[in-house]
Amino acid sequence: MRHRMNPIAVAAALALSGAAAAGDDVATVPAVDLQRYAGTWHEQARLPNRFQEQCRSDVTATYAVQADGTVEVRNQCRDADGGVVTAVGLAVVDDPAQPGLLRVTFLPAGLRWLPFGHAQYRIVALDPDYRWSIVGGEDRRYLWLLTRSPQIDASERQALIGRAQALGYDTTRLIASPPR
Repeated sequence: MRHRMNPIAVAAALALSGAAAAGDDVATVPAVDLQRYAGTWHEQARLPNRFQEQCRSDVTATYAVQADGTVEVRNQCRDADGGVVTAVGLAVVDDPAQPGLLRVTFLPAGLRWLPFGHAQYRIVALDPDYRWSIVGGEDRRYLWLLTRSPQIDASERQALIGRAQALGYDTTRLIASPPR
């Protein structure tokens, strides 16, 4: 198994950071326990985006709360050749009154001080038992449907899609994220 740093993680952060359209953002959840949110989430579906074009299966996001309150973000997937693509970033809750709104960057650690390359990670829906999460970027151009389980049944998938649609996301363009 080979591990490669995602060559376009910086482009992802830049693309997301420039995506905001004033007044069109979906609200974030009012409460998030980051310790409960930590761990591995499996992508069930996403809206198309440039920075995940190489991802074909086994798409995961693993979050680890650090001692200083920041969150390490480790995104992984398998590409068409079966290789593992990894991007490691850092997320921060800037405003404790908005715990569902995090600022994330995939810039190398030495460049994270730069005023660009940061994006919003918006938890817009969250299961009370932390079994599923719907995450979006600014202005509904980005969407990820995440679950704790690698596989879910068709009715669970449709329920997540319905929730995302009710939040105003264009679910007709969703890409399913099959496990390997």
